[in-house]
Amino acid sequence: DEIIRELEPGQTPQDRPDLVVRVFRAKLEDLKKQLFEKHILGKVIAHVYVVEFQKRGLPHAHFLLIMSSRYKLTSADQYDRIVSAELPDKKKYRELYDMVVKHMMHGPCGPLNGKCQCMRDGKCRNNYPREFNPTTSQGKDSYPLYRRRNDSKSRMVRGHPLDNRWVVPYNPYLLRMYNCYMNVEVCSSIKAVKYLFKYLYKGHDRALISINEADNNGEINEIQRYRDARWVTPPEALWRIYGFDICHISPSVRQLQLHLPNMHMLAFDADKDLRDVLDKEDAGRSMLTAYFEANRQHVWARDILYRDFPMWFTWQTPGSTSFEDLRIVDGVVMPSFRAAAERKGLIEADNTLDECLTEAEVFQMPLSLRRLFATILVYCEPNDVRGLWDKHLDAMSDDYKRNNTCPHVVQQMVLIDIRGMLQSMGKEITSFPLPEIDESHDSTRGDPREIIEESSIGVETDDMNLSDQLNDEQRSAFNKIMNVVGSAQGGVFFVDGPGGTRKTFLYMG
Repeated sequence: DEIIRELEPGQTPQDRPDLVVRVFRAKLEDLKKQLFEKHILGKVIAHVYVVEFQKRGLPHAHFLLIMSSRYKLTSADQYDRIVSAELPDKKKYRELYDMVVKHMMHGPCGPLNGKCQCMRDGKCRNNYPREFNPTTSQGKDSYPLYRRRNDSKSRMVRGHPLDNRWVVPYNPYLLRMYNCYMNVEVCSSIKAVKYLFKYLYKGHDRALISINEADNNGEINEIQRYRDARWVTPPEALWRIYGFDICHISPSVRQLQLHLPNMHMLAFDADKDLRDVLDKEDAGRSMLTAYFEANRQHVWARDILYRDFPMWFTWQTPGSTSFEDLRIVDGVVMPSFRAAAERKGLIEADNTLDECLTEAEVFQMPLSLRRLFATILVYCEPNDVRGLWDKHLDAMSDDYKRNNTCPHVVQQMVLIDIRGMLQSMGKEITSFPLPEIDESHDSTRGDPREIIEESSIGVETDDMNLSDQLNDEQRSAFNKIMNVVGSAQGGVFFVDGPGGTRKTFLYMG
């Protein structure tokens, strides 16, 4: 009605996309006021919404509301107070009844209309018609199964009698207020929350179009045949021209820095001298160090968790004033941050890693155990590395013990093998508190495992003499390439020639 009464004589709503978007935004802003200021559904502590446009141009919005603890819905009775999935009493609520019939009835689809847009492989992708349900119940990892009583009520909608099984869940108050399609559902499971966030951030709709344009020779360029195009309708164009918000999130999300002493991230221009960057007064400051400083200056701030600090200051352990404070647990300074976190129960101890190695010993060969141990060192950050080493060294060295009776020699062989595995993952064994490698037992001189393996490959005499069989053109290319290899300057070569000219033989030579 708000659009119709503003039209000039002879105009239709399609002629005035500016009216469409301004009226929609006015209703959207009023809805936000009802939800976030008047709290008609309860107190909202966080929300996300995004505005989208259908391919025919009409705008719509998706909201995700996160309620405060007091207003979280946890029972079927509470669901029924907010959401209805039934036709209302026609005699008592005539206006609401007409609105539900007009806006909130799905389909019909399925056996009643196999050509409905929601049909996929003979089934409705929205699972309509739903089953009758005498009471609301919580679905498994999904939305609630709302009450849909079999009360024999039905209404002719688009030529077919539809009952409660076809009602899209709605909130009576909001539907009555805005008189438009408005799906309202309770989302109380991790799976449903994940789906909603993905839906909110999936981006704009895209259309794939095929353009079959032949050139003068009657040929079609298949590479350019399909083009990924975006359909921007007049209402969306006007929405963007007016500068209206496409999406919004509240409260704003900010990533808090966590780092070890003097290991924080520092942003600087690429053309700046690093010495000048480090000499700046605030080069040693970060969010975390500012948090420590604030706790030193303001005693009242020590009860605020680090994650909640942005609510109180313009920048998990409350009250910390330094890095050393983070390692204090019950008055005792722990030897490491990880030990302190374990003592506080914030992370698990190394029991799981120990159990992992113990279980692997039952069916894995020693080589696989050593590789697993190296993987744990790199990716699992065990606290007691030496304890894991001492406990599982015997199992990791079974193959070496068959030919060596000296425990020290066996230990050195295991260490050298693990060092090679760590190097392949970009780490050095000296970074971990393991026994030192005795140079007298290290025939590799610390060279990377890949170099050792390649240099240990034997070359047959016949292979070495292959170069003597090259023809003049192959010999010319061979000499040019080998001269560059010998000079250690590097180069790029491309050997081209028709099939049968023995290019592969040149590579072998």
